[in-house]
Amino acid sequence: MQNEPSKPLRKIIHIDMDAFYASIEQRDFPEYRGKPIVVGGSPEGRGGVVATASYEARKFGVRSAMPSKRALQLCPDAIFVRPRFDVYKEVSRRIREIFHRYTDLIEPLSLDEAFLDVTQDKLQIGSAIEVAKLIKQAIKDELRLTASAGVSVNKFVAKIASDMQKPDGLTFIGPSAIEDFMEKLPVEKFFGVGKVTADKMKRMGLHTGADLKKLTEADLTQHFGKPGRFYYRIVRGIDERPVEPHRETKSLSAEDTFPYDLTTLEEMNTELDKLSLTVHNRLVKYNLKGRTITLKVKYSDFRQITRNLSLSYPVNDVATIQATARQLMAAAFYEDNKVRLLGIGLSNFGEILPPANGQLELF
Repeated sequence: MQNEPSKPLRKIIHIDMDAFYASIEQRDFPEYRGKPIVVGGSPEGRGGVVATASYEARKFGVRSAMPSKRALQLCPDAIFVRPRFDVYKEVSRRIREIFHRYTDLIEPLSLDEAFLDVTQDKLQIGSAIEVAKLIKQAIKDELRLTASAGVSVNKFVAKIASDMQKPDGLTFIGPSAIEDFMEKLPVEKFFGVGKVTADKMKRMGLHTGADLKKLTEADLTQHFGKPGRFYYRIVRGIDERPVEPHRETKSLSAEDTFPYDLTTLEEMNTELDKLSLTVHNRLVKYNLKGRTITLKVKYSDFRQITRNLSLSYPVNDVATIQATARQLMAAAFYEDNKVRLLGIGLSNFGEILPPANGQLELF
């Protein structure tokens, strides 16, 4: 692994709570323990979206952002539970208090995960592994929940490591092991590599980090654009991004590239409805509402347009997102245009105010 001699190695921890919402429900309601719990919208009627699922439900293939109807098909015995976001936010606040005992360099990614830089921890423990153990134990003792931790010298590796021994895991990947670890990592596990990019890489014979490492930076940039530079560095274990305590989310989006071109407005609206559900679920996860809704359209000739509409108040309900996206699509649609990609984004975030009953409209 390459490091500048003048720079001391950082000590980065990524903490990721285990099935956060579902685990809180199982903690608070003994009758849910050991059962397949799905937190999210009801599968009845119009149907909702899965916010998260317990590990008992995940064994059946139930995943976040999945339509609740599909979750019920996969796991007929699933128990659907309405989310209690006020409770989840309070638990998240208490988890942050535990983090702050050891460092103030905390970068929250959502209610249930965060990066911590403990290069110089407050209690002068000196060992990031020991700090991670103490944090995990405090969460277990004080909140009766489990968390998984990844420990390394940069954010990328720490985040991947936290997912390796879930639930209740702790994985350390030290400096001398990083390059070997990255070489064995499947390309779909790399940050920024979605399904389309992963498929393209595999068609090129690139299946692991070791395969990517054979290409020059110029080669990777030629094939993958600006992200190619990131792939070149990260496969060599180089990630200098700092932990940012005051990072502010500016926008949130979801997009999809289709295996065939869409040619009718009906097809496009169907895909926009799916993307709206994904965006809604992410907004809820990050506790955000946005005033500006943006539509992204890429045509079969790779021409790309964006259209947006700003509302007078911030929203995150799926019905408004769907309706606005459809409105923007109708204005941009004309015959004989073939669409290969659609995306929906929200920005211009405002303060989120919980509804009086503590539940979001979708649920």
